[in-house]
Amino acid sequence: MEIGVLGSGTMGNGIAQVMADAGHKVILCDVNTEALVRAEQTMHTNLERVFKKQGKDLSEIDRVFERIEFTTELPLLKNSDVVIEAIIENMEIKKKVFAELGALLSEKTIIASNTSGLSITELAAAARRPEKVIGMHFFNPVPVMKLVEIARGADTSDETYDIVTSLVESIGKESISIVDAPLFVVNRILVPLINESIFVLSEGIASAEDIDKGMMLGANHPIGPLALADLIGLDTMLFVAETLLEETGDSKYRVPPLLRKKVRAGHLGRKSGRGFYEYG
Repeated sequence: MEIGVLGSGTMGNGIAQVMADAGHKVILCDVNTEALVRAEQTMHTNLERVFKKQGKDLSEIDRVFERIEFTTELPLLKNSDVVIEAIIENMEIKKKVFAELGALLSEKTIIASNTSGLSITELAAAARRPEKVIGMHFFNPVPVMKLVEIARGADTSDETYDIVTSLVESIGKESISIVDAPLFVVNRILVPLINESIFVLSEGIASAEDIDKGMMLGANHPIGPLALADLIGLDTMLFVAETLLEETGDSKYRVPPLLRKKVRAGHLGRKSGRGFYEYG
């Protein structure tokens, strides 16, 4: 299949990588040329790490790159079988992009969003081809995480769902099927867990290390909730928490003041070198 990926940030880059590595032709599009250069460099580094771990010949990396085209020209996505949007998590910006894609792309093209929980139904309406719009929520880091949440909008067709499900299988990942709802499944369950861990920390009940140790050894989690928040990015955590609270109006999704404080201070987790923990 020919896969278009719109947005070359962390998620778009990872999606393009796994698609090309699985044998699909990929067109990675971004408005920023410098972002595309960084994406290419990052992808090469990531593939080298993965291939070394798997014992593959590093010359195979060149074959993966032969299947990827890096471009700033949106019209090159026109005849893709599936276009996966992976731009900023902002509904108004996404709706403008979906309207543009709906007018540009071939009638056969499926438009998927990598949103972590914005309404697929609302995006589909903007594209004016609701039967062809679906959610494909990958998890970070994309090459490592096995799950993709497939979210059907109100009018997503069975054909669209079946094609996307097969695509997920073709790249060696597994999917869960979701009816369009705020933050889907994983984040809706995860956000309260992380939020409550932050409240426990801020109330001085236990240290970050002991909170994480408790959940790892007492609940068999592979990583503690505070370390996971640092990995996800505290700014991202704040955004999804605020989105869930706004969409549901349910006080159980209240946002911890300590999370806001850390984000305002620029302590965003691993990517900034400091969050609930410090990183070298």
